[in-house]
Amino acid sequence: MDATLIKALQLVLSLSILVVLHEGGHFFFSKLFRVKVEKFFLFFDPYFHLFSTKDKWFTRLFPKCKDNETEYGIGWLPFGGYVKIAGMIDESMDTEQMKKPVQPWEFRAKPAWQRLLIMIGGVVVNFLLALFIYTMILFHWGEQYIPAKDMTMGYQFNEQAEKLGFRDGDVLLAVDGEEIRKWDGSVYRAVSEAREVTVLREGREVSLTMPEDMNMLEMLKSNPPFMVPFIPSVIDSVLPSSPVYEAGIRSGDRIVAMDGKPVATWSDFDEIMRVRMEPLMAGSPSHEDSVRLSRLSVVYQSKDGARTDTVTLELGADYKLGLLKQTLSAYYKPIKVDYGFWASIPAGISHGIDVLSGYVSDLKYLFTADGAKSVGSFITIGSIFPATWDWLTFWETTAFLSLMLAFMNILPIPALDGGHVLFLIAEMILRRPPSDKFLERAQVVGMALIMGLMVLACYNDIVRFLL
Repeated sequence: MDATLIKALQLVLSLSILVVLHEGGHFFFSKLFRVKVEKFFLFFDPYFHLFSTKDKWFTRLFPKCKDNETEYGIGWLPFGGYVKIAGMIDESMDTEQMKKPVQPWEFRAKPAWQRLLIMIGGVVVNFLLALFIYTMILFHWGEQYIPAKDMTMGYQFNEQAEKLGFRDGDVLLAVDGEEIRKWDGSVYRAVSEAREVTVLREGREVSLTMPEDMNMLEMLKSNPPFMVPFIPSVIDSVLPSSPVYEAGIRSGDRIVAMDGKPVATWSDFDEIMRVRMEPLMAGSPSHEDSVRLSRLSVVYQSKDGARTDTVTLELGADYKLGLLKQTLSAYYKPIKVDYGFWASIPAGISHGIDVLSGYVSDLKYLFTADGAKSVGSFITIGSIFPATWDWLTFWETTAFLSLMLAFMNILPIPALDGGHVLFLIAEMILRRPPSDKFLERAQVVGMALIMGLMVLACYNDIVRFLL
């Protein structure tokens, strides 16, 4: 199956789960307080829908559904979903309903504390869902990682990092006195926010003072990478009939140079390939560039170290070499931690809170030029799913998206759950509700902000993936 299709299917399944349960949170509290829910839809349905329990063919098959006060359905626009709650100003902008006398089953007829619970129901469900998923991941799969202190070959740093005092081979030990447990993306965040980083260098601990203006986005986008684990450029495996296979290179051999440039690690390899492919990434390469890119001079050392050869690879139209790299697990033994059911609960909750804290911390970059460029739509979200179906990665990604959905929805922006919550809290403090006219205008402003953000996200994705 095509990798793009697999990513798309995972995205649709993940968002369907999250949207149904999010809207189910609103639905649950609405029913609990006897508020009429007119519609419950997965995906939006402007102009038409794919399915509805009020469709004639469906009501003929199931006559009892005709009298059900709630219409359940599936829209055609997969950008979310919604519940339409009677007596509430929402994205449907049904102002005519608000002109009629208040009915006891309407949202606006209920006390503020009940309306507050209805509005936070979706966010609460998404937050609890994420914690539940992380708990079940630890219970079913456990946790596997390489301790940071065991990575004795250390890290490779770029010029920016070297100016801060890092040196190739440094082993990261702690940030601001707190031990670095394992290597993952959170290490970048920890270093960018740290005032002091402790490393192990040639057998002794060295403390490095970090500047206050460290920017994680700049660290992440830098080429070569700001820091990356030192992994020797030893080949894990070679694909049959690939350019490296035809040249006689085999598993266990080590690449020591490419295009006349020395290669010690896979980071060196990646940087040479990145610079080499720049003409291709910039657009249609010239004939001279195509010829140059199709040939690659490689110096490699045999597995036993007894032989060093130079070969010229003839690359195909995809310019790929046909090799797989050795990873950290080839040099360090990962630690496997298994969790019983009861032990997985606090561990899952703690992990979920850590992930949410990191996400909230990173939001400050949204208001920078680089941060605005990183905003993405569903194409970007879909790209974070793996190209092959892997349930562990799927559930980890779904849990992260659930936390992201919960936090974004609770932001105090009109048209989002957080906007309604803000007005309800104000009502409870001031002891009088905002006027319907004010709520309508606030809803319009909020929807305009959200639409503007969606336009920015779509524009970024078009530039990032299509141009």
